Amino acid sequence: MAEVGNPPARNTRPRNRRAMITTAAADLFYRLGYDGVAMSGIAEAVGVGSSALYRHFEGKQQLLTQLVLDHLEPFARITAEVDDAEEVVARLATAALDHRQLGVLWQRETRHLPEEMRRALRAELRGVASGLAALVRALNPGVSESDARFRGWCAFSVLTSPSYHQVELPRRDFEQLLRDMVLVIGAQPPQELAARPTAGPDQLSLFAGRASRRRLLLAAATRLFSDAGYSNVTTEDVGAAAGIAGPSLYNYFGSKQELLSAVITRGNAWLEVELERTLASTADPSEALRELLRSYIGFAFDHGGFIDILVSEVNHLPAAERHRARQTQHAYVAEWVGMLCEARPGLDEVRSRVLVQAALTAANDMARTGPVRDHRALRRLGAALMLDTPVRGL
Repeated sequence: MAEVGNPPARNTRPRNRRAMITTAAADLFYRLGYDGVAMSGIAEAVGVGSSALYRHFEGKQQLLTQLVLDHLEPFARITAEVDDAEEVVARLATAALDHRQLGVLWQRETRHLPEEMRRALRAELRGVASGLAALVRALNPGVSESDARFRGWCAFSVLTSPSYHQVELPRRDFEQLLRDMVLVIGAQPPQELAARPTAGPDQLSLFAGRASRRRLLLAAATRLFSDAGYSNVTTEDVGAAAGIAGPSLYNYFGSKQELLSAVITRGNAWLEVELERTLASTADPSEALRELLRSYIGFAFDHGGFIDILVSEVNHLPAAERHRARQTQHAYVAEWVGMLCEARPGLDEVRSRVLVQAALTAANDMARTGPVRDHRALRRLGAALMLDTPVRGL
């Protein structure tokens, strides 16, 4: 990947300028979010005028689309032919760390793209998932096509999970850990998967008869922020979806930001209550992890909109609230890490965090966009990632 820490002098034309632009843009989108980045900021990071960017890209949307395609391309290439399965896994682990921003860019930022661009990215991602399914079948010939597809998507979640944390390990150790997690996914016994259920009645409509106006507004905001993105939703939209006249919303929330904060605080509070219940009722740390995984997956599947918002919209909170929300999330994950260290004496917190984050990322991705909604299969896989992945180099 092109280095942009020392941009070239202005009025020079380095041959790798296009790669430098996409590298700088990926870093800025990853750290600041799409809404927080202007083309002029990308130009400044590369050391060129804005007009030079537009010679390569029509605008931010085309630039984001291209850089996500660039990040996906190595995965598509590596999985195109599965000759030596373990060698493919090793190369995928290398690519995952070379393209560590991919998970956040795909899950958080592509929601800003028009549908035709997102469709092109989904097509590329489906190709990667098909290659990963073929890899799973090479590792474990006994799995069914649907099981291999499910595991392929979970493997992609594991490979992109480092995007969601800043944990650092020696490069060789980190690659080995990612490689071993993918091999654990492939090694699980064949399983029958439950079909993905069809959509039921609108939950907000069912909820309306017995909900307070405040809860109706929170439910409507969660759905709209998840479906359309916070930036594209107005308070009038939320009021209309809840069946409440727009100005009446301000009797409950002072602003759209306050409404977003309430949605995030509400979801985090539920997770913390479940965490306390599990820790108080289950003494064995391995069983506590399995129970916590069960409750978390159930919550994620039932409240996928909240998971979308947690992944994609926290940047829209005011700085102090954003910091507090992230601290809450970090403390929540730290409890899982502590339990895993208890369950596996000798496992250090750094590697434990990598394993926990991989299991949670798989749960989040399957709840939001995965092809299979089988709680039991996902619980087995998440538990295996945390408890069965060999950890070397300690």
